[in-house]
Amino acid sequence: MSVMMVRKKVTRKWEKLPGKNTFCCDGRVMMARQKGIFYLTLILILGTCSLFFAFECRYLAVQLSPAIPVFAVLLFLFSIATLLRTSFSDPGVIPRALPDEAAFIEMEIEAANGNVPQGQRPPPRIKNVQINNQIVKLKYCYTCKIFRPPRASHCSICDNCVERFDHHCPWVGNCVGKRNYRYFYLFILSLSLLTIYIFTFNIVYVALNSLKIGFLNTLKESPGTVLEVFICFFTLWSVVGLTGFHTFLVSLNQTTNEDIKGSWTGKNRVQNPYSHGNLMKNCCEVLCGPVQPSVLDRRGILQEPLSPPGKTEPENGSTQRDSVATVPLMPTDPPVKPSVPDVQKDPNALEMAVQIPKESDGKQETEK
Repeated sequence: MSVMMVRKKVTRKWEKLPGKNTFCCDGRVMMARQKGIFYLTLILILGTCSLFFAFECRYLAVQLSPAIPVFAVLLFLFSIATLLRTSFSDPGVIPRALPDEAAFIEMEIEAANGNVPQGQRPPPRIKNVQINNQIVKLKYCYTCKIFRPPRASHCSICDNCVERFDHHCPWVGNCVGKRNYRYFYLFILSLSLLTIYIFTFNIVYVALNSLKIGFLNTLKESPGTVLEVFICFFTLWSVVGLTGFHTFLVSLNQTTNEDIKGSWTGKNRVQNPYSHGNLMKNCCEVLCGPVQPSVLDRRGILQEPLSPPGKTEPENGSTQRDSVATVPLMPTDPPVKPSVPDVQKDPNALEMAVQIPKESDGKQETEK
C-alpha cells in the first residue's frame, strides 16, 4: 500500500515566546524592540574613535609613544565587546507559567485566602520567605502568573519578569539583570576610561601642535578634534557618574531597582540580606560569580505536523473515496488458471471435453 509522508516544520521556541523582545540569528541574539538609542550608542563610540584614530593617533605615536594608539585600540575593542555582550544576551528572563501551572497556583491562592465576601478587596498575593534571617516578600505577577523570585521584577518595556532586575537601559537596548549585569558594569567602566583617554590626548595633541603652527591652524588641520572634545566633554560626566554609582551599588550588593524603591534604607531600617558585609566579597559575588545558564531554552525545537502543500482537509463525504484510493491497483493473489484435463491419467476425459460442445451445438440448430 502507498504511504503518504507527513512533513514536519521545525519551529524554535523563541518564535513562540511571549513578551516584547526581538530575536536574531535563529534565537541566539535577544534584544528589546526599542533599539534606536542602542544604534545611537554605537554611532557615537565608532564615530569618536574613528576620528581619534584618523587625526590624533598618528601624530601622538610619532611625537610621544607608539603605545598610545595600541592602548586606545584595546580599550575600544573591549568596550564594543562588552556592549554587544550586554545587548545581545538574555538578562535573566523568567518563563511564564503554563496554563496547568497557573491554574494550580490559583487554586493554592484561593485555598489560602478562603472565600472573600463580595464587595471586599481580596488580600494581596504575597508569599514570605526567610533569607539570612530576614523576611523577604515574594510578589505575584499577574502577567506571568508566577510568584516572582527574590530581587526579580517585571519590566514594563520588555513585558517579562527578570531575575535580579537592575533596570532597563535604552542605551544598550536591553534589560540589565542577573545574567548580563557584570558585562554592563564592565562596559560603562571601559567606556569611562576610553572617554577620559581620548579627551586627555585630544588636549595633549592641541597643546603640542599649537606650539608649532598655532592654535587656529591646529583646529583647521584637524576639524575632527573639536567634535571629539565636544562629545567627550558632555559624555564624560554622565558615563563617569554612572560608573561611580554602580560601583557603589556593587560594593553593597544592591540593585538600582532596590535603591530607587528604598528596599533596604526605608523607615523599617531592614538590613540587606544579600550583602556579605564585606566590600571584596560583594564585588566578587556580583562580578566574578558563575553565570547561570538561560532558562528560556530559546533554540529548543517545537515540531508541528503539517499537511502536504496543495492538499485541503477532507470533507465528511470524501472519507470513503480516500480510503478506496489507498487500495493497491495490482492484486496480491495470483491469477486463477483454467483447469486442463490430464489425458494420461484419464483418456476418456478428452472425449467428454470434446463431445460436450458438440451436443450444445446440436441443440442450437434444432431450436433454429
